[in-house]
Amino acid sequence: MTDTAAGLGRTAPGGSDRPLTEEYDTALLDLDGVVYAGPHAIPHAVESLAAAREAGMRLAYVTNNASRPPRVVAGHLTELGIPAEATDVINSAQAAARLVASKVPAGAKVLVVGGAGLEEALTERGLVPVRSLADGPLAVVQGYDPSVGWQHLAEASYAVAGGLPWVASNTDLTVPTARGIAPGNGTLVAAVRTATGVEPEVAGKPLPPMHRETVIRTGARRPLVVGDRLDTDIEGAYNGGVDSLLVFTGVTTPAQLLAAPARHRPTYVAADLRGLLTGQPEVAALGGGRYRCGGYEAWADGGELRLSGGGEDPYDGLRALCAAAWTAADADGSAVDGSKALAELGL
Repeated sequence: MTDTAAGLGRTAPGGSDRPLTEEYDTALLDLDGVVYAGPHAIPHAVESLAAAREAGMRLAYVTNNASRPPRVVAGHLTELGIPAEATDVINSAQAAARLVASKVPAGAKVLVVGGAGLEEALTERGLVPVRSLADGPLAVVQGYDPSVGWQHLAEASYAVAGGLPWVASNTDLTVPTARGIAPGNGTLVAAVRTATGVEPEVAGKPLPPMHRETVIRTGARRPLVVGDRLDTDIEGAYNGGVDSLLVFTGVTTPAQLLAAPARHRPTYVAADLRGLLTGQPEVAALGGGRYRCGGYEAWADGGELRLSGGGEDPYDGLRALCAAAWTAADADGSAVDGSKALAELGL
């Protein structure tokens, strides 16, 4: 198990002699790009999660997507072959509703810009969701939903400009879908921000309200955050002081990982959710700025990352490259080009 929670001061990916299912009691799994993409399961997700559950790890599904209530998400997971209950799903709508409830009286009306997930979360907190400023809301809450259009954004803009508290479930600029990458809630929030000049209070990953909501609802003691995004999943783990696993089945590329600042550096990296079921190889410092993982060695030379050796797992090479790139960046802030080395690995 890593000695440095959440990548604090991390200059290389961590290692573990035991499978991660034995190191952590709860996996806090992002959904979009990790477990599924649109209506389809990510390759290896169903069998990997079944094996993790069989090994005794609790599975909790933590998503910034506020569009669907937990019971609907749990139903979708179950249909994909991943048995889940509504209580296994924690979304940013729940974190946003708790935050709104701290700002308005019990039973207050709240203007909703988003989907059924937000409405249900507000109702759970004893608040009344409405869709028009004419209904007399005392706050505005905004979350992702494919149905959000100009009229909804305009209604939110009028309310926010009028001084109502504004909470955004999250500010992810993009969301992965079965057809590719599409605009996320952050893009829609930006429209209201541009119209009003006001910044929302944000509940979702990577900010503390979402982490608190997750811990409250799961009771996790040794959680492992599992995600595909550096700026939400991994930074959220960093902010919460817990370890993380980055998988490459969503939006993050190996090149982006090499350039990651400290708050975006995961504890572990793996191709996909099969990484939960194995140990993680150590990255060894060889001296002189050289690092070895598996059969690969990596170092920075004249602003470029170099790679030698080989092995069965190209992600060993990536781990070694991360150590060389992160160390160089921390030493003097210089960026290094890893494009040739990544091409050698086929990543």
